[in-house]
Amino acid sequence: MASSTVINGVRGAILVLALLVFLGNIMMWIIMPTDTYYDKWLPHILADTNSTFFGIQGPIMLDFTFPILFIAAVGCIYLHLGKKRTSDSNLGRQKGANKFGFLKRPMIVKGLGIVTSTELALFTMFIALVVWYFSYYVRYWFKQVPLLQMTRHDRHEQVWQTKLDRVAIVFGLAGNVCLAFLFYPVTRGSSILPMLGLTSEGSIKYHMWIGNIAMTLFTIHGSLYIVYWTLTHRLSEMLKWDQHYVSNVAGEIGLLCGLTLWMTTYPNIRRKMFELFFYTHYLYIPFIIFFILHIGIGFACIMLPGFYLFIIDRYLRFLQSRQKVRLVSARVLPCETIELNFSKSRALNYSPTSIMFINVPSISKLQWHPFTVTSNSNLEPERISVIIKCEGNWTKNLCDLISSSSSSIDRRLEVSVEGPYGPAATNFLRHDMLVLVSGGSGITPLISIIRELIYINSTTQSHNIPKIKLISVFKNSSHLSILDLILPISGIPSSESCTNLDFQIEAYITREKGQPKDKTQTPQTVFFRPNTSDAPLYPTLGPNSWLWLCAIISSSFLVFLVLLGVFTQYVIYPIDQNTNKLYSYPKKALMNMLFIFSSIVLASTSAFLWNKKRNSSEAKQILDVEESATSISSFGDDERELESLPQQSVIKSINVHYGQRPDLHRILLESKGSSIGVLVSGPKKMRHDVAAICSSGLADNLHFESISFTW
Repeated sequence: MASSTVINGVRGAILVLALLVFLGNIMMWIIMPTDTYYDKWLPHILADTNSTFFGIQGPIMLDFTFPILFIAAVGCIYLHLGKKRTSDSNLGRQKGANKFGFLKRPMIVKGLGIVTSTELALFTMFIALVVWYFSYYVRYWFKQVPLLQMTRHDRHEQVWQTKLDRVAIVFGLAGNVCLAFLFYPVTRGSSILPMLGLTSEGSIKYHMWIGNIAMTLFTIHGSLYIVYWTLTHRLSEMLKWDQHYVSNVAGEIGLLCGLTLWMTTYPNIRRKMFELFFYTHYLYIPFIIFFILHIGIGFACIMLPGFYLFIIDRYLRFLQSRQKVRLVSARVLPCETIELNFSKSRALNYSPTSIMFINVPSISKLQWHPFTVTSNSNLEPERISVIIKCEGNWTKNLCDLISSSSSSIDRRLEVSVEGPYGPAATNFLRHDMLVLVSGGSGITPLISIIRELIYINSTTQSHNIPKIKLISVFKNSSHLSILDLILPISGIPSSESCTNLDFQIEAYITREKGQPKDKTQTPQTVFFRPNTSDAPLYPTLGPNSWLWLCAIISSSFLVFLVLLGVFTQYVIYPIDQNTNKLYSYPKKALMNMLFIFSSIVLASTSAFLWNKKRNSSEAKQILDVEESATSISSFGDDERELESLPQQSVIKSINVHYGQRPDLHRILLESKGSSIGVLVSGPKKMRHDVAAICSSGLADNLHFESISFTW
């Protein structure tokens, strides 16, 4: 108890410190476009900056880059200590959280989809920050118009043309604000999102919102400059690459890359031509490079923290993806659905609703697809599973590749994995009842929740497990076979773990009027032989080792500062002493990018290889156990024998309704309990219908869980 109190106290102190640093950083954002910054602060920054170790870049990094990286580093310590808390504090009912349930009450906003009051408030504050930034910069630059006209007397510009030039540049500056926040939602292993109670998959919508705003501002920025140059008869400026000022050519190339990327994010293109969307998204690399070459490294320090953390995360994911993962078996269901079972280390733990990305080189070397993890790391300590619906081109090719195998004894399917990624903790136990609504393959994230509750029910009697009502909607009866995957084929101590649960399943078959007369097909199981080049999925850095991530962030930034300082002191500073010759801005930007990538690669690779060496002994033991099995066939018989119990237990609790859809309004409003958690995973209309019912105010006990299951 005393240890838990100390840990909670330290975590509270870290949270307060991070909040104070963040508020200070926000104040810098608010003050930057004002006269106070330009009249009082900037002169001190510019004064004798060549004598400093980092030049003018040093103070800017101190104001904008360092605070966020500091928060990310201490956030890792905060999350590490959170894992040390007792299971009671994580699993116990948190009734106090319901007092603030109104903050998570969903609402449907056109153009934004399902959002909570908190999300809408934060988004409104972000828009207010952008508007503040834009309006104050316009005000500042308009005050400078008379001075600018004096320095541009040879251009013979009119006042409104000079103002157009200033408005155009302010649109670009406002876009830079958006770019500063763009990468946080897609940094899957960062500590920033978990500190806020968010996950990467649940924050994709923020990335989309901010990306749309950023590209709108950048497009207006580029268009206005083309208009301005046309009006002032200076279109030749489009071909200018200035060595000591803004590079127009770099900006135009970056904008073209961004526009190409942006066009393919249109929902219809993203869903119907995912490959096109996926490959064009790699244009973010030249977009960022030419963006930095366009504005210079000084202004790039504003957006650098988010991108810096993203590079660390992306490189760690790259290192993980190089290792081929041991695929143990696959179950092929009659409804064109497969379950893949991978070998994993016992040390790898993950939360319900986690996802992982899968790559099959024999289908595509570049495509990575996200799937929800359905297994439970406690019930199945050496297995991790995903369920895949064969709908798109990639998934259909995977299904054909697996189901076409008549003899799997000598087969090996090469697979790479990234993840798993998920919430730092879940609090489903705070509810008296859980109503889980799914449509089609949307049932997969709900399976992970059910398995978590089964584990808690089988290991402790100190918690009141909520009642579970699963409402599943399928097109035809063949999809009922997915329900056989709700319980794991192994890991349940006894059948009482299933029968003691108040667990009700209501299945709705929409395209059939009655039970089909044809005999139901049984799932086909395919086994894969172990291979020495494959390894179990073991804990990588990031969410599975917060202290290592803290060390990578801290050490890589320290190495970057040392490289930057040496370069500034011994290369840039001697050249800049000559007033007739300054060091090239593009070269300076390129060297900064090289230092950033080099420091991250050095720190991340060292930490990853150290952890890989530490995990190699366990990986060899797991592989030896799998190879020492008497035979593939006997292993398969054991699996089938274990499979019968969960199938029978689930079938007893199913009510199947043919030729109809569920009356969600009636089901939710008639649900009994002081606190009912409602989770939905399925088509957009289903999600909106459930959110509308929960936000209608007709029942105060309905709590819509804002967990995103749909990409």
